[in-house]
Amino acid sequence: MNKVRVGMIGCGGIAVGKHLPALAKLPQVDIVGFYDIIEERAAQAKADFGSSDAKIYDDYRRLLEDPSIDVVHVCTPNDTHAEISIAALEAGKHVMCEKPMAKTAEEARRMVEAAKRTGRKLTIGYQNRFRDDSLYLKKLCESGGLGEIYYAKAHALRRRAVPTWGVFLDEEKQGGGPLIDIGTHALDLTLWMMNNYKPKTVLGAVYHKLGQRENAANAFGPWDPKKFTVEDSAFGFITMEDGASIMLESSWALNTLNEGEAKTTLHGTEAGADMWEGLRINGEAFSQLYVNKVQTDLDGVAFFEGKKETEGEREARMWIESIIEDKDPLVLPEQAYVVTLILEAIYESARTGKAITLSVDPTLVG
Repeated sequence: MNKVRVGMIGCGGIAVGKHLPALAKLPQVDIVGFYDIIEERAAQAKADFGSSDAKIYDDYRRLLEDPSIDVVHVCTPNDTHAEISIAALEAGKHVMCEKPMAKTAEEARRMVEAAKRTGRKLTIGYQNRFRDDSLYLKKLCESGGLGEIYYAKAHALRRRAVPTWGVFLDEEKQGGGPLIDIGTHALDLTLWMMNNYKPKTVLGAVYHKLGQRENAANAFGPWDPKKFTVEDSAFGFITMEDGASIMLESSWALNTLNEGEAKTTLHGTEAGADMWEGLRINGEAFSQLYVNKVQTDLDGVAFFEGKKETEGEREARMWIESIIEDKDPLVLPEQAYVVTLILEAIYESARTGKAITLSVDPTLVG
């Protein structure tokens, strides 16, 4: 396969902000198909990123029927991820679906099963794994540098940055607010570092404390309280089968100065790590405690820039390489399924006031 032909389903902010610019930089990619419920957006995306033979489709199903398209990127609201991704897999396409994997764990399960059944590749848009600091820390964890990671924290905290566009505030279409939107990144990053995908119990708390305020201060302008149907913050405590535990914190609006998204804090038997002030490793050596700050954002020298690749660009490149070279993508659908399972359990725990017991199907995650 010399050229990978890509179709884009959903041409909104995440498509034109991350997926399309990154794919357009890859010489082995032609972006040939575009669909959006707002045809003008698809037309603009085609004009900006499309190949010479690119087409606009009036129905995503027509795009999937095109035998020349090898790969589909799904960048639509959460409640359509499963339906479109499964249809694309069954049409013989490899699929990159934006995060979160699905609105519900059952939908995510069906996506995994469809990928296994069709033999097509499926990955989820967790681009924070592709950051320089994340990749360094993952190698450190794999080498045993932290020892056994038995306690971790997943951070996705905004003080006042509620997204007021699109369907972000619509619980029916999104499935939730900051927990499913940005908490999903932090949890994915943490589980990946721990290489631990066997949750046992989940206890969750979800809050609707600030979303009903009129003219509230917000980075993206005031929101409409009548349309704010999701939580403004959510928290979870997860225990794993091997005894490890994770604290997850997420917010779009919270009275805090401790802000940070897609960060993890890891506590191991040999050392610890956190991402609060860059990547820091802490431990002991020669009977003394130490803290090392790892420099991962290297610059060039005067008049010569260093070679830089954004996490979105690296995500796209490695995804396309996994198809061309027929290897597993970095983000496996089985892993993303467990993230969705835990997020759903946090919401259920908050709703019922009870801890939720989970059992992950070994046929899905091994």
